[in-house]
Amino acid sequence: MFKEDILKGKVALVTGGGSGIGMEIARQYLKCGAEVYIASRKEERLTKAIEELSKLGNCHSFVLDIRDQERIEALVAYIKERSGCLDILVNNAGGQFISPAEEISPNGWFAVINTNLNGTWYLTQAMARHFFLDAKSGCIINIIVDHYRGLPGMAHTGAARAGVDNLTKSLAVEWANRGIRINSIAPGIIYSSGLKQYPPELVAQVSSKIPVKRLGTTTEVAELAVFLTQSEYMTGETIYIDGGSRLWGDVWEIE
Repeated sequence: MFKEDILKGKVALVTGGGSGIGMEIARQYLKCGAEVYIASRKEERLTKAIEELSKLGNCHSFVLDIRDQERIEALVAYIKERSGCLDILVNNAGGQFISPAEEISPNGWFAVINTNLNGTWYLTQAMARHFFLDAKSGCIINIIVDHYRGLPGMAHTGAARAGVDNLTKSLAVEWANRGIRINSIAPGIIYSSGLKQYPPELVAQVSSKIPVKRLGTTTEVAELAVFLTQSEYMTGETIYIDGGSRLWGDVWEIE
């Protein structure tokens, strides 16, 4: 879909890049000529990913919990030492679990908010301070979730992702004259490794309730992430890629 050299000379960081959507975004960026850093909490996941991704181009890995600000600073130093700059940040790392709202524990609530909202903010601010603001250039892409009509059954991540959605809008205006563009992608139900954490019977019922009658693919999300690196006049937007799910029907059955 894209020319192989459209990201030549660019350096990108993809969090949660060891699997699923993040790994596919890294793959597509490498195919387009970028130098790519992938970060994840699990070293063995990164090792397997690097083995595959390095065949496509210059790819580095870094073990990172995005909630850990000291590790974020260590990642900054790692990128500076090897590449000297950063052009693209994809905030893809996150996590959640299905639970009735009344059963979410304080620890469960805090863990999801701290990862999906706070971690995204910590990383965004650090990369802006160390790279984008001085360069007066940068592209930030936040991978959130289809929360258009709320997220019943996952109130904790709905709240966190809505926070990132608003952060996207706020920073887009605040940093527009600093040469930084920031947009969000809100995927619906995507066929990826992340689905393994949900009950198979729950996943099986989903396709028939999506207007286009199928799940999305990681490649479809990744190609949108490539497009957003090229769209110089788009900032502050949240793009839903969900087969029309936000507009019709109930994907999850709530008793």
